Amino acid sequence: MPRSTFIERLYDEHAGALYASLLNLTRAEADTRDLLQEVFVKLAREPGLLDGAREERAFLLRLAHNAAVDLMRRRATRDRTRDGFAAEVSPFARAADPDEQHFRQELAAALGELPAEQRAVVHLKLWEGLTFEEIAAVLELSPHTAASRYRYGLDKLRGQLRPLYEEIK
Repeated sequence: MPRSTFIERLYDEHAGALYASLLNLTRAEADTRDLLQEVFVKLAREPGLLDGAREERAFLLRLAHNAAVDLMRRRATRDRTRDGFAAEVSPFARAADPDEQHFRQELAAALGELPAEQRAVVHLKLWEGLTFEEIAAVLELSPHTAASRYRYGLDKLRGQLRPLYEEIK
């Protein structure tokens, strides 16, 4: 049987059950559709995957379940990484000059007010010197999203630190 006919048959017979199972796990239609596609792409790339399976549906449900668990693990890892970077609110050493120390404290407080997503990007850009492409890879998001979060974070920092700037002027 040609591979495309085989995949079509599997899809026609099992996609509904897989979709329902995945939706129950993910609670998100977009994730469910992505995972369903991932399962069938895997089957298309590895046609012998079902050769040893006694029950097609049970095997496919296990594949779908494993794909969902992998997605949840990737997200948990990404969220821990993002939160870890975001938690590094004060990368500033103590300063001998009281005015400089006051500025560092105000900057650390302003960074702490940023949403975790923006704080992580600002930290990676300013203190780690990463490019938006590198930040995107670390946080598993697009470079455009990284740039937007950076811009929004800087705008908020400017707004919060403006009174301090006016005081120094």
